Amino acid sequence: MKIAVIDMGTNTFHLMLAEVTGDSQHIFHRERVAVKIGEKGINQDKITEEAWIRAVDTISEFKKKIEQSEISTIFATATSAIRNAVNGLDLTREIERKTGINTQIISGEREAQLILEGTRKALDLGSEKHLIMDIGGGSIEFIIADKSETFWLKSFEVGGQRLVEKFHHSDPIATSELNDLEGYFESELAELMEQCKIHKPRTLVGCSGTFDTLSDIYCELENCVTAENQTELPLSLEAFHKIHQQLMTKTRTERLAMPGMIELRVDMIVVAAALIQYLIKTLNITNLRVSAYALKEGVLFNTIDAVRNSKKT
Repeated sequence: MKIAVIDMGTNTFHLMLAEVTGDSQHIFHRERVAVKIGEKGINQDKITEEAWIRAVDTISEFKKKIEQSEISTIFATATSAIRNAVNGLDLTREIERKTGINTQIISGEREAQLILEGTRKALDLGSEKHLIMDIGGGSIEFIIADKSETFWLKSFEVGGQRLVEKFHHSDPIATSELNDLEGYFESELAELMEQCKIHKPRTLVGCSGTFDTLSDIYCELENCVTAENQTELPLSLEAFHKIHQQLMTKTRTERLAMPGMIELRVDMIVVAAALIQYLIKTLNITNLRVSAYALKEGVLFNTIDAVRNSKKT
């Protein structure tokens, strides 16, 4: 059996194709496209005409690759930018009309649950409470969990694209903008802080784009090599502090020249790193881990489990 998973994020659309045989699965194709569906409209809760066209064109191309691989089971999800946009549902309807792909617009809570499922497949969390975070363009999901129990989770509509458009106007980012960001984090993430006071997680687990890029930069600095199927990516707390300092002081051109940086991340990574630094400092984080799996892998494994359970009944 073959399965296609499409993740329509605020900045990036992902396509993942997998073949399932018995109790094993093999992901044989991964692709990401910088659709930037939230660009210039994320804080107005709308999808611009330009972003709309990019979205439809990208899903149409994904559909061709799905058909070439002879896949009929397709699971597509849309997150923050589409679920909050006044024209988000209209976009998914046009995508279905043009490609036949039905998109499930998932809630922030469901997004967090799927991210947790992906993370648990990637990392052994053991009995220690971890703070898991996924920095998207539209929303950021936080989960406090261990290997088997979920203590708290929530999605906050304070994603990287929103933060860039609200706060990052200087190049490099100004001290006043960083101060405004920190004040914003303090007010908007008050519930997270309260939950962390209760549960006291000391390990931060990062998922998805920003953390992938931070790990890539770290590996370029340290000449470390990661395997294709590696589910935990290297990044030390000490290395993050050094990279963070560079990101706060470099211009966009200088950031783009950093080994390991990609253009897709070069704008959002500054505010994202500022948030990570704020959490490390405020919550006394002592350990940092990076999961190679997040939402799309959670969707994949959730879909596989559902198909397998349906065959048993």
